[in-house]
Amino acid sequence: MEKPNEPTDIFLWANNIDGVKKELDVEFFLFNKHYTPYTTSFSSELNSQIKPLFLYDLINFVTMGAGTGLSVRDFELSEDEDNVLLRTDLEKVGRAETLLHLIEHQRNDIVEFSEQEHEFKRIKGILARFTRKNSPDKPFYAVKQISQGQVLKGATAWEFRDGKFGAFQAEVGLKVPSDNQVLIIDKDIFVFNQSKFERLFNYDYKKQALADKKVEEIEKHFRLSFPDGMDLQSLVRERKKTVNKLQKIEVGDISQEQVIEYADGMQLDLMTDDKGAIIIMDGNDLDVFVNLINEDYITSEVTGRRYEVKSKKLLDDPEGEPPRG
Repeated sequence: MEKPNEPTDIFLWANNIDGVKKELDVEFFLFNKHYTPYTTSFSSELNSQIKPLFLYDLINFVTMGAGTGLSVRDFELSEDEDNVLLRTDLEKVGRAETLLHLIEHQRNDIVEFSEQEHEFKRIKGILARFTRKNSPDKPFYAVKQISQGQVLKGATAWEFRDGKFGAFQAEVGLKVPSDNQVLIIDKDIFVFNQSKFERLFNYDYKKQALADKKVEEIEKHFRLSFPDGMDLQSLVRERKKTVNKLQKIEVGDISQEQVIEYADGMQLDLMTDDKGAIIIMDGNDLDVFVNLINEDYITSEVTGRRYEVKSKKLLDDPEGEPPRG
């Protein structure tokens, strides 16, 4: 029987890395909201800033915490508290796992970032990949969110030099955040800043857990058909809008046959296979299906036009039916 991986001992790790921190090699990657990574480089004049900004404060926080009772707790079972470091499994955070897979296993496909081609305003985060010289195959990563409020664009920015203002010479200027945010070691993610971690990787455990339960209910109540390699769970997890909508849906209020009739009445392209299963080919089909089971389409009795309802407020229950809840 295969032994499960033990979580990283962050205190031992910090102590070991502190002894070799000046010898570590570092590479940088930018990534956008679609988690596409780009290679990038830095000039030698930044060498004195890189490790203090991305590593030394992380190490100091952990080593000092060892003496003040810092505890490590599972992210999904704990709240963000003082003197607590949250940890989760890399495999639970699909976007982080995908990003690292691209960097480690598809390096030849990663292009160098260019402002003209990729636009810095689309960049979501910056990742520093650290390796020891004697074990380059065991990297660890420090990740920081990039807020566009920290970005200066050359066309609209001024610089102040030698007592006077002048045009900003660079294509883009960036104020690198100094706070500790996310550290990834092996199969563990250590969360130093919960809100930034959640925004970096669109990870909201409580919402996702409820969405997972709704997906189980949907799979029991409806017959669905997907292309090979795709399923409802994976498709939902890639769509934040769907995760949010599933929070309030009552599965079972509408049947399979009613969904199909409803779609036909609304002239929506909802297809079924030979066995009557509803075909979901992509995220757009999923949106239509979820909107249908949430009864989000109406036809105006005045104009006959069809609408998708963005938010609903129930005015009353149909006559003869007891109120729900």
